[in-house]
Amino acid sequence: MLLLFFAGIMVVPLLVAIFYEGEAAGRVITEPDWHREIFAFGVAIALTAAAGVALRLLGRGSRAREVGIRDGFVVVSLAWAILSLFGALPFFLSGFPAFESFTDAFFETISGLTTTGSSILSDIEALPNGLLFWRSLTHWLGGMGIVVLAVAIFPALGMGGYQLYRAEAAGPTMERLSPRITETAKLLWGVYLLLTVAETFLLWMPALWGAPKMSLFDALCHTFGTLATGGFSTRNASIASFDSVYVDVVIMIFMYLGGISFVLHYQLLRRNFGQIKKDKQAHFFTGMLLVSIILVTISVYGAEPRVPPGSSQQWTPESLETERAKVSTIPGALRYAAFQVTSIGSTCGFATADFDLWPNFCRFLLILLMFIGACAGSTSGSLKAMRIMLLLKMARREIEKMIRPRAILPVKLGGAVVEDSILNNIVSLFVLYLGIFAAATAVMCWFVPDIVSAFSSVAATMGGVGPGLALVGPMRNYREVGAAGKWVLCACMLLGRLEIYSILIIIFPRTWRR
Repeated sequence: MLLLFFAGIMVVPLLVAIFYEGEAAGRVITEPDWHREIFAFGVAIALTAAAGVALRLLGRGSRAREVGIRDGFVVVSLAWAILSLFGALPFFLSGFPAFESFTDAFFETISGLTTTGSSILSDIEALPNGLLFWRSLTHWLGGMGIVVLAVAIFPALGMGGYQLYRAEAAGPTMERLSPRITETAKLLWGVYLLLTVAETFLLWMPALWGAPKMSLFDALCHTFGTLATGGFSTRNASIASFDSVYVDVVIMIFMYLGGISFVLHYQLLRRNFGQIKKDKQAHFFTGMLLVSIILVTISVYGAEPRVPPGSSQQWTPESLETERAKVSTIPGALRYAAFQVTSIGSTCGFATADFDLWPNFCRFLLILLMFIGACAGSTSGSLKAMRIMLLLKMARREIEKMIRPRAILPVKLGGAVVEDSILNNIVSLFVLYLGIFAAATAVMCWFVPDIVSAFSSVAATMGGVGPGLALVGPMRNYREVGAAGKWVLCACMLLGRLEIYSILIIIFPRTWRR
């Protein structure tokens, strides 16, 4: 059912490709390339639908039953991997040089669906609008979760909808907005759609009075990347290509909203403004961003670009002067610091400046934000602010227990006692996250030339951020990473998006025992 649903979604970028007739970044590509684009989408839709029909026929004789916990985790984990395989077909079959290998096509697709935003494209603007739209649409689908969308649309999945929702929902808590899980999924996607319309209009609005900053196409694609906290852009220089304070502010606001729990958005739309006071993780996330913006602004103001050793050939004197001028004034430093901190803190990954040239303190702080992430229940990646809050509270409790050994000191969040089972789950996930990060970094040292590229590429892909440092910095891409290294990073993206447990469960032997 998910494959058939996915095939139907692919019709949308096919129609976009037909409408623009091969247009790419405002120019028209050659007719054979346009025909290949249409052909690629047509074949991809046919193959995806055929696979869905074949699996439906294969399972036709099976006895209908309730979807259990194990089933939910297995379905969600396999769905993300399989949909990424079929989603890569339009890129691979299009024949464009950027996607000569299936590895690169798969990397770009799973990066989109997991809302990571890591890219192998050196010349994004060379792609036709149909492929660019599909690339951004994968972000939007993966942000709230394509399985959750399927639960909302297909009543037949309702019998196992909660287990599917539980397996895909990110964060340590899963709040229902309705007793029926299908209604909860519909409400969450409704809020998501409303914010999508609002941001698209705001980005496109200047064009209505003759001051165009973004076309409607660019506005929609960047909205997909913003709310999904993904970071795919239609321009080579990302948001920096628009050089607009207005665009920066609008995108920054919606990156922040994408990092806030969508349950809180729903409550605010219902005018339950008291929820703002109760949502402690939103307070923590907001405070973290504000403090980081102040620190980065102070650190980067008037700083000379710090060229990493051995990579000076990547920057010309003109480009270095441009980067220096961006932060040469206090308003400029505040503008670029606020955007990059919000972008990395929400795990979106858009860029308006090359933060790899900033002082080491700024680079360290941005890497730290990659590990923390935004709020549980949002479209962001990484560990989530709520887990970090609870880990800090647990550390404080242990210190107090050393002083008062007999005291009963429950961990509370928003006035409510947090169950020990949730705390144990958070500690276990934190240990697994750091362990997998260390192992993946060690492996990546074989495929990239320096340790900074290795650990930042893993941090960026596991955290769903996109750009890292050095070889995979904000003004570069992942094309130079070897094929084996790209598959390692693809695994990191999947582990980060499904928060480790879903993937580990399907390789755990007891999962497959009756």
